[in-house]
Amino acid sequence: SICCSSSCKVYIMKLNIAYPATGCQKLLKIDDEKILSLFYDKRIGAEVPADRLGDEWKGYVVRISGGNDLQGFPMMQGVLTNIRVRLLFKDGMPNYTMKRKGVRKRKSVRGCIVDSQLSVLDLVVIKKGDQEIPGLTDTTQPRRLGPKRVGKIRKLFNLSREDDVRQYVVHRPLPEKEGRKPKTKAPKIQRLVTPARIQRKRKVLALKKHRAEKNKVTAAEYAKLLAQRQREKRQALLSRRRSSNRTS
Repeated sequence: SICCSSSCKVYIMKLNIAYPATGCQKLLKIDDEKILSLFYDKRIGAEVPADRLGDEWKGYVVRISGGNDLQGFPMMQGVLTNIRVRLLFKDGMPNYTMKRKGVRKRKSVRGCIVDSQLSVLDLVVIKKGDQEIPGLTDTTQPRRLGPKRVGKIRKLFNLSREDDVRQYVVHRPLPEKEGRKPKTKAPKIQRLVTPARIQRKRKVLALKKHRAEKNKVTAAEYAKLLAQRQREKRQALLSRRRSSNRTS
């Protein structure tokens, strides 16, 4: 995001500010170095007062949560530098998705320290000021999807163990088609304990117990057979020794 003119180059940094309480985001394009210098040399996770962004931002505190540089490479927490580095990524590390088991890959990422070479800086409001910010704190963006896990559905609707969770799933309306009935879509409830699930669990445990008993009986029979073979082998060896003594 560089604005090139015949006389000078002006760096324009985008500030993507999120407010989790309302679910809204606001994008600001800043080209003033005095304002941007507020974030320079700060690391991901640092809390910065946002008073310099304008009078309406007085009292607001934001946290740096990430960003991208001018070429689109993301910042990575824990890389204590403000330049781009190439790291060897493996499964479980951020900014990397393992396509095949055991594969590692060397990728370019930017350090977690903010400088002037960033095109987008992600910020999260952690403390609200006195005034409302239009499009950020004055409106509420409804959640598109409801909870999927049993425990979270119970927590949202304050349900007890006896209540049927399936009656409280959030149904999302699908776009209506002309001449057809309106349809909704609901998630498959995770960790739902049903009679079929209990029966299946009992069956699995019963099979496991049956296998353990069978293995125990088989091991005892094998040990008995092994002892018999050892005894027969010992007797054959003694009989050979006796016969050789007689001939001598």
